Amino acid sequence: MEGNYTYEPRIGLRSPNLTNTTVNLQESFEIDLEDTNWILTSSFIIFTMQTGFGMLESGCVSIKNEANIMMKNLADISLGGLTYWIFGYGMSFGQGPLSNPFIGVGDFLVDPPVGDALMGPVFASFLFQLSFATTATTIVSGAMAERCNFKAYCLFSFLNTIVYCVPAGWVWGEHGFLNRMGAVDIAGSGPVHLIGGSSAFASALMLGPRLGRYAKGYDPLPLGNPVNAVMGTFVLWWGWLAFNSGSTYGVSGAKWQYAARAAVMTMMGSFGGGAFGLIFTLFKNKGRADVLDLINSVLGSLVSITAGCFLYRAWEALLIGAIGALIASLSAALFDRLHVDDPVGASAVHGACGFWGVVAVGLFADNPIPMETTNGRSGLFKGGGWYLLGVQTLTALCLMLWGALVTMALLWLIDRVLPIRMDPYDELLGADLTEHRVRHGQVGVSRAVSALRPFHRSSSIEDIGSIGVNTGHNMVIDKLSELKKKRSKSGNLKIFTNQAFVGETANEQTFRNTGFLNKRPGNPENDLHRVIDSMEGELNGTNHDDTVKNGGKLTAKNLEHFKGKKFKELSASELEELGQMQANEDRFRHKIIEHDYKNDVDRSGITTPSFKWIE
Repeated sequence: MEGNYTYEPRIGLRSPNLTNTTVNLQESFEIDLEDTNWILTSSFIIFTMQTGFGMLESGCVSIKNEANIMMKNLADISLGGLTYWIFGYGMSFGQGPLSNPFIGVGDFLVDPPVGDALMGPVFASFLFQLSFATTATTIVSGAMAERCNFKAYCLFSFLNTIVYCVPAGWVWGEHGFLNRMGAVDIAGSGPVHLIGGSSAFASALMLGPRLGRYAKGYDPLPLGNPVNAVMGTFVLWWGWLAFNSGSTYGVSGAKWQYAARAAVMTMMGSFGGGAFGLIFTLFKNKGRADVLDLINSVLGSLVSITAGCFLYRAWEALLIGAIGALIASLSAALFDRLHVDDPVGASAVHGACGFWGVVAVGLFADNPIPMETTNGRSGLFKGGGWYLLGVQTLTALCLMLWGALVTMALLWLIDRVLPIRMDPYDELLGADLTEHRVRHGQVGVSRAVSALRPFHRSSSIEDIGSIGVNTGHNMVIDKLSELKKKRSKSGNLKIFTNQAFVGETANEQTFRNTGFLNKRPGNPENDLHRVIDSMEGELNGTNHDDTVKNGGKLTAKNLEHFKGKKFKELSASELEELGQMQANEDRFRHKIIEHDYKNDVDRSGITTPSFKWIE
């Protein structure tokens, strides 16, 4: 592979052993010992962002899928990193004779030999770019959470490098047509976040929403672990500093000054986004701050500031961050109205804010003298004219279209080999149990439902130990045991058809968007089997009819009926039935907690408690 690292003659590196030596090297390898140290350290810190993404995503999904989403993050690094080494780096930065403005060719299977003058710079460059590539792939995993087949996702993770590495070459590679036009993106608002967000949007659109996601309106489902989600945000915040300041590609010459400026402007942008997010969520939720609103505001501001992190003044960074937080909030609401179900908000935070971050350079960028980052140009508001804004807008459009269209094609092809969508039976029980043999003790009604089914009694499931202890869950199982005994005596299990949870109005499910891979027409009637409602009725102290009549016959279709069926094989009414089961899980657990609170108040003997249960 020794011949891969030659392109054009330049003065040798400033390292002591290469002083006054002429070697052939790429421009990105003009780094000395101090620069290499900075690049490697930044790369190590950027890799901790994988921890942040994992914690954020696992905190946003339901408890029954938290191990599954962490496993996908592991797959992203292992498989995506492997393919980036095999061909991704070469397609982004290869400078072989066949390279062209669309794609790089060369430098595949990166492995410079011992004694090569560029061994250190090449490895440092590869590691830094690898950390960016794995981040772009991980963004997509959050949008596909809780309903994507794990094996199919592994195949997607293996091939998704193609989605990132080609447009990264357009912007950062010497061969790239956008680079030659003067496109500016210091740390990846476009090639990393806009590509990742567009890919996330396409994957969520094609998969369709989780079962029951919009069965009770557009409000987000309860987070499985809000503390994990917030902790993940802090880890990402930390990693972002290395992401942006490390993109100066060293600290020699004037680089160290702009590295410091990049770090401070990154924080200023996040301050603007966080402050706006607090005001927005308090206003939106009538004085209550929503966890996910604030998280997405902070992350949206960080994405927005990334493209021009050392090209702005402090007040400009604050403004760009605040606008990014607004865009993230509005985009998330819009996507929900379109039934594009993105549990973590990757489409809005990384996609929409990535677009804004690229365009913002064309508006606010300074010319960072003596560095040549902007090729001597400034943004529109800095007297630089329209050219840079035009190039930045074109860059954002090219990246967005590439990320969305190539992801759709890739998922469609993978679906021909392995079904992308999980089986509905497995989706309701949770991927942790069905994919990884991890059995949680606090997932609530999904386990309560399965307790009545033959599947639950199989030895393969019974042998799996539970994680955690939850008294509410045990109470549900006890209730189900009582129902099961009554059924064995009477021969029939009573079915109730109340409207489930008080104060919640069921949203009419139209199934206008169940994903391109799983299209379903029609507007089915709401006639569902909801066995868990009997326990909810006991908690509320209400009375319900004990039968459901459908043409004079009792309907009692249970979860076992769906076992083995693929998502595309189900009718619209069956999808609605499963969706209602899924939608009721976390809300039912909420009712159990409310019941425990009321019992505590009764036992205390307080006639007028100081605070009321929050409805």
